[in-house]
Amino acid sequence: MTDTQTHPPFDYDTSAVSAADTLTPADRYQELFVAVQMQGVFADSKTFVDCAPLHHPELILERYRTRCGDPGFDLKAFVAEHFSHYRLPAKEFVANPDDSLAEHIDRLWPVLTRHPQEHPAYSSLLPLPHDYVVPGGRFTELYYWDSYFTMLGLDESGRCDLLRSMADNFAYLIDTYGHVPNGNRTYYLGRSQPPVFALMTELFEETGVHRASDYLPQLRKEYAFWMDGSDSLRPGESHRRCVCLADGVVLNRYWDERDTPREESYREDVETARASGRPRHEVYRDLRAGAESGWDFSSRWLDDAHRLSTIRTTGILPVDLNSLLYRLERQIAELSAVKGQSACAAEFRQRAATRLAAIDRYLWNPQVGAYFDYDWQGRRQRDNLTAATLAPLFVQLASAEQAAAVAGIVRTRLLAPGGLSTTEIAGSGEQWDRPNGWAPLQWIGIRGLQHYGHDALALDIEARWLSIVGHLFERESKLVEKYVLRPCTEHAGGGEYPLQDGFGWTNGVTRKLMQEDPSHQANRCRAGHCRAQWADAREHSRQRAP
Repeated sequence: MTDTQTHPPFDYDTSAVSAADTLTPADRYQELFVAVQMQGVFADSKTFVDCAPLHHPELILERYRTRCGDPGFDLKAFVAEHFSHYRLPAKEFVANPDDSLAEHIDRLWPVLTRHPQEHPAYSSLLPLPHDYVVPGGRFTELYYWDSYFTMLGLDESGRCDLLRSMADNFAYLIDTYGHVPNGNRTYYLGRSQPPVFALMTELFEETGVHRASDYLPQLRKEYAFWMDGSDSLRPGESHRRCVCLADGVVLNRYWDERDTPREESYREDVETARASGRPRHEVYRDLRAGAESGWDFSSRWLDDAHRLSTIRTTGILPVDLNSLLYRLERQIAELSAVKGQSACAAEFRQRAATRLAAIDRYLWNPQVGAYFDYDWQGRRQRDNLTAATLAPLFVQLASAEQAAAVAGIVRTRLLAPGGLSTTEIAGSGEQWDRPNGWAPLQWIGIRGLQHYGHDALALDIEARWLSIVGHLFERESKLVEKYVLRPCTEHAGGGEYPLQDGFGWTNGVTRKLMQEDPSHQANRCRAGHCRAQWADAREHSRQRAP
C-alpha cells in the first residue's frame, strides 16, 4: 500500500456508544463486594465482578446493609436475588467430525464474536462501538494482547470485517482512556497489557483495513501512557512504568495504578499477601503488574520460583516489554516520516537507538548468549531463561551474532516435544512455566527466528506446536488456552482457574501456521478422530530438527 491511497476515517461515533461508567465492582458495592469474594459465593472470583445488577447498585447496597445482620442471613441467596450472570445468549456449537482443523476454527469465529448493541446498566463491561472477538471460556470480554494473535487467524480466515471492527475498537479505547486496558472491564482500567498496538497497525495496513499512518495519533498517545513521568526522573528513581537507571537511561516495567487486590481474583490475592510477610499493598501492586505482563503468573516474576507470595514484578525490567516499546518507537518514527513530520521522526529514531543501547547493556548477557530481565532494585541481571529471550529477534533489534546465540540456547534449553517452552522451571504451580506452552510465545519465537534466517529451528517449533494442537483436537474436538508440551492425555494446569476452551489466540496462531506449513498433518486432522498418524508426525518432526 502507498501513502497516497485513501481510507475512510475511523468508524466510531462516540455519541452512539453509551457513556462509560468506570466505577469498579469494589468501588460500587464496598463491603458487599468484600463479603461475596471472601466468603466464596462463587467458585471463580471473576464471576461476581462480571455480574449485572438487577436493581440500582445503591439500592442493593442499602438492602445489604439493612439485612446482613439478620439471623440466618443467606449471602448467596441475596446475591442471586439482586444480580444476574452477564452472559450473551449461548450459541450452540458442536464440532463437525467432517471439518478440518482450519474449518473448525473458521466456524468458531462467530461463536467468539460479541455484538455490543446492548450494554447492561451498571455492569463492569466497558462499551465498545463495534463487534469484537473474545478469547472464550470465562473470558467474555476483549483482551489487548490476545487480540493481536487472534487477528492473525482472522486475516487467514478472510474475516477483514472483524479486523476492521477491532481496529476501530482499539482506536476508540486509546482515544477514550489514553491506553488500551487489559480488557474492556472497569476493573481492568488500572493496567494495560504488552503494547502490541504497533504490531496491529502493521497488520491493518497489510490487510487493507487502514493505513498504519492513520493510527499515528493513537500510537503517540499509547507511548505517552507508557512513558508517563519519565522526563523528570533522576538516576535510581521510578515513576509508574518508568525506571531511571544509574547511567540516566530509562527502561520500562509493568505496573498498575491500584495497590489493592485484583477484583477478579480478590480472595486469591488476599491469601497471597497474607503469606508474603511484606506490606500487602506492595504484593497487590506486584500481582497487578504481573497481570499487566500477560504472564500471570510465572516464576519469571518470583524471588522463590515456587512461592507466588515472593512476586516482585515492579522490581523487574522485562526484555519483551522493552522490545515492544522499541518497536513502538520505531513505528512512530517511520510513520512520522511518512506524514512528513521530520522532527518527530528524528526524535523517535533517537529514542529507539537509546533504548537499543540500554537493552544491550542491561538485558543482553554475552557470556550466556541470551537476553534476560533486569532486577533494577537489586542492580543485577536475572538468570532465569524464558521464551522472552526471543522478543528482541521478533522486533528485529538483535544483531545477527546475538540472534545466532539466542537460537543456539533456545535449541538446547527451551525446545520441548510440543514446541517452545515458556521457562525452564517446572513444578512451580504457575501456568506460565513448564510444562505449559502458549500460542503467542510460539508465534513470537517462530517469527523472530525467521527474521534472522534460522528457518530450520523455526520450522521445527512450528511443526511440534501444530502436532500438539492437532493431537488434542482429534482427541477432544477443541482448541484450548494452553498446552502441555509433550504427547500425553493430560491437560495443561497451574494458575488460578481451570483450563479454558475456545480459544482466541490459539485459533489465530494455529490458523496462520497451518497455512505456512500445508504439508503438516494438522491440515488433515478431523475433530474427534484420534489417529495413529500423529506418531508418524512426531517422528517426522524429530527428523526435521536441526
